[in-house]
Amino acid sequence: MASSKRNSARSKKPKRRIPRPMPTDAVSLLKADHRQVEEWFGEFEGARSSDKKQKLASQICAALRVHTTLEEELFYPAFIKSTKDKDIHHEAIVEHAGAKSLIAQIESSDPSDDYFDSKVKVLSEIIKHHVKEEEQPGGMFAEAKASKMDLGELGSELLRRKQQLSGKASS
Repeated sequence: MASSKRNSARSKKPKRRIPRPMPTDAVSLLKADHRQVEEWFGEFEGARSSDKKQKLASQICAALRVHTTLEEELFYPAFIKSTKDKDIHHEAIVEHAGAKSLIAQIESSDPSDDYFDSKVKVLSEIIKHHVKEEEQPGGMFAEAKASKMDLGELGSELLRRKQQLSGKASS
């Protein structure tokens, strides 16, 4: 019996997290961005200190600026060229415009602004809706996968551009 207790105690050790390889196709890269921003929005909801809220809001806004630029400069043009689906493309552009307006408002304020938390919350809701639209069956990402888009090559372009944009953001 002591042996089985020891074995069960050993099995409760935390598992080592094996780093996953970085996704390289365009859809996987964009989805990885979605997951990262969702995580930061969740942390923001639980944050109590103004410093933590400011840091998270800045991370969220910077990541979304890079992400929307990647989609608008590279992914969306390739999508529209390949699928000819103007409706889904135009809706995504309009959603980006709304998000970018809130990002600008958040970036020009801070947690002492009475509306700061509300702006971040509404941005979170806009992004959740946008992500759902892109990732749902029949959505933009599903259409892209079903098309003749070269998602591997596009992923490489996205990575290169993301590094350029991230370099600018940190300088």
